[in-house]
Amino acid sequence: MVTCMAFLKMVMSLFLLSTIVINSACAGFVVEKSSISVLSPLSMLSKHDSAIGNFGVPDYGGFLVGSVLYPDKGAYGCEAFEGDKPFRSKFPRPTIVLIDRGECYFALKVWNAQEAGAAAVLVADSIDEPLITMDSPEESKDADGYVEKIGIPSALIERSFAESLKQALKKNEDVVVRLDWRESMPHPDERVEYELWTNSNDECGIRCDEQMNFVKNFKGHAQILEKGGYTLFTPHYITWYCPRAFTLSSQCQSQCINQGRYCAPDPEQDFGMGYQGKDVVFENLRQLCVHRVANESNRSWVWWDYVTDFHIRCSMKEKRYSKECAEDVMKSHGLPIDKIKKCIGDPEADVENELLKIEQELQVGRGSRGDVTILPTLVINNVQYRGKLERTAVLKAICAGFKETTDPPVCISSDLETNECLESNGGCWQDTKANISACKDTYRGRVCECPVVKGVHFRGDGYTSCEAYGAGRCSINNGGCWSETKNGLTFSACAEFDLTGCRCPHGFHGDGYKCEDINECKEHSACQCDSCSCKNTWGGYDCKCKGNLLYIKEQDACIERNGSRFGWFLTFIILAFAAGTGLAGYIFYKYRLRSYMDSEIMAIMSQYMPLDSQHSNEVPTEARPLHQSLTV
Repeated sequence: MVTCMAFLKMVMSLFLLSTIVINSACAGFVVEKSSISVLSPLSMLSKHDSAIGNFGVPDYGGFLVGSVLYPDKGAYGCEAFEGDKPFRSKFPRPTIVLIDRGECYFALKVWNAQEAGAAAVLVADSIDEPLITMDSPEESKDADGYVEKIGIPSALIERSFAESLKQALKKNEDVVVRLDWRESMPHPDERVEYELWTNSNDECGIRCDEQMNFVKNFKGHAQILEKGGYTLFTPHYITWYCPRAFTLSSQCQSQCINQGRYCAPDPEQDFGMGYQGKDVVFENLRQLCVHRVANESNRSWVWWDYVTDFHIRCSMKEKRYSKECAEDVMKSHGLPIDKIKKCIGDPEADVENELLKIEQELQVGRGSRGDVTILPTLVINNVQYRGKLERTAVLKAICAGFKETTDPPVCISSDLETNECLESNGGCWQDTKANISACKDTYRGRVCECPVVKGVHFRGDGYTSCEAYGAGRCSINNGGCWSETKNGLTFSACAEFDLTGCRCPHGFHGDGYKCEDINECKEHSACQCDSCSCKNTWGGYDCKCKGNLLYIKEQDACIERNGSRFGWFLTFIILAFAAGTGLAGYIFYKYRLRSYMDSEIMAIMSQYMPLDSQHSNEVPTEARPLHQSLTV
């Protein structure tokens, strides 16, 4: 929360608010508090208020009991504390460090204490005054390095209470306190109502980055809570108005719509270049209408999808922040553009806009909620959330807003499956023929990211296009290229050797995603020879020659199919001579082969079998008389 002086300075620099708005803003300043109870020593038993720091992570719904420590050196905490985690507790109780206010940013004090091992920080006020909220420092390179890394709670305490703690510590007494956030978040019923004051501008530095990252990361939780009826979420947008005396000035005309009634600062702080403030107001109004129209069809959670995708697809940084890009995002989520246009109305008309007028009235704080003066601001059950805008920290704060035993399952486990891809494919690209989708569910909600299928990579923006590339791409839906089959013939614009694009095959023309047959006959690119006639076919052509001529495609020429009688006689003589020569050679070869084999067989047999003359002179052993065979 900014102070009234800082707020006044901001308004004066923009000259977009009147004195009435300034006074109401300062009058509506509210400090969110938690209670501190002193548990030890017994002589100090008491209860005190503390102002919750607007950074770090307050333990909404919980409490912390710890021993208080006041450093001997560096009581302001503006420099890193000496030693290795000097505040790390040696006892079961954690250490709560007491630091003096002054000399440097609140957040820097808490960061240095966290690095030294502190579990929480109490900052002692330096003067007697009503409690204020310790805010993050203004955007700077130094602050960007540590503010987002603070993960412990902190609070500002009154000067008199701080002095009593210091006196007890000087006496070496064990001072034990309890920081209690259980009643910091009201829980009036079984439903938590919360609102986020945000902006569609993405060119405002760390604050814009913080809110865009939060919306993207918290989307999954928000939609589960909304669909289950556990929460009621409402987005809001801050606008200013231009005093009547300045409505015709170039500054007001570039930053306002509806004749100066609703304005936003120029994104680049330069009226002569880039986007203008009225571009931001117009998109803010469009996002309000997206929520209203989606809510009418009981799909209020679609706001999270639209805003997340708009930041990704229609970024100012990429020069895509436009009405056309916004409508493309709406179409991807099935939002009725005509109804949204009707809700927006005419930004040039000299009339009040119903939605934006309500937004300006809601900026002024009522009851327990202060005025909204900075972005982003989260309000839960009409109490401003304190701490960094981070997924788990905010979820815990929302869950603390439920009555005991009425909290939904998401508050018990953060391991979620959002199943956002089941509805309209999450607004992502898909190929229904090949059953391929770029939608992927994560614990933070769905992301639109071109997939990898069976080793084949797809690339594109994930929202409107994904195309296969690399080896094997033609095996999946023909690589996204054109393909068609006719008359039993199939042609494709996808080639495995071409790893990047789609090219129509020979005989077709087009961009590779749609190919049409080339009529070679009409384009006079075929059958140009004399006596030729051309007939176009799908993917090719046929040429015929007149009479009995034969068409030769390579030479695009016709030749005679029948030669002269002498030519045929000469051809017959040559063929007959060739046939006779072949037959004679075959007979000669067969005779020589038979003779050679007969001689070889005879030679082999003579080595193993006696000749007929030898057989007649020998008496077989088996035929000798028995007595001869027994004598020597």
